[in-house]
Amino acid sequence: MAIAPRSILAALICGLLVVFCSPAALAHDSLKASSPAKDATVTSLDEIELEFTSRVRMPFVALRDAGDRQMDLGEPQVEGKFVRTEVPEPLPAGKYVIAWRVVSSDGHPIEGEIPFTAEGEPSPEPSTPTPAAERSTPPSVPAETTAPAAPESSAVAAAEAGDGIPGWIWVAAAALALVGVGLWLAGSRAKRPE
Repeated sequence: MAIAPRSILAALICGLLVVFCSPAALAHDSLKASSPAKDATVTSLDEIELEFTSRVRMPFVALRDAGDRQMDLGEPQVEGKFVRTEVPEPLPAGKYVIAWRVVSSDGHPIEGEIPFTAEGEPSPEPSTPTPAAERSTPPSVPAETTAPAAPESSAVAAAEAGDGIPGWIWVAAAALALVGVGLWLAGSRAKRPE
């Protein structure tokens, strides 16, 4: 039985499409930006905000300190691509990690962690009598040291979220490529004159 060259070509094209197009088709949503940003230093924190590349649902947000103690947070609220969680108590100075998990728009769970540092609430200075000349000069207001929430690159967000191409996709692509090569070899053998 001779195999048509068109069948061989179609099998090879299908195999190549699976190999090269599957990463884009199977890409999950990812974290686009956060406040506080990754590795930022903040003076205070009233709310955690996470922005994703698409709508998400079923959010979970936890905040842990350097001693792995969980801090109290409000219930996470979803508004389209945003998840916001209230931080009801002032954070003492130290290192913290925000752990998050959501269900992406394609139904797959994604998760990640955002480390940051809190400088803590500034302690009030003791009141001391000052001369009248010094009182007429307004005190300087320190600039807020919160780092801007820069969007994460898709590669970093994908690495944090544990996204990647599942192994079964590579196995299926390799199997399709082998079937295509086998069909091509079978077709070329059938064409040889005996």
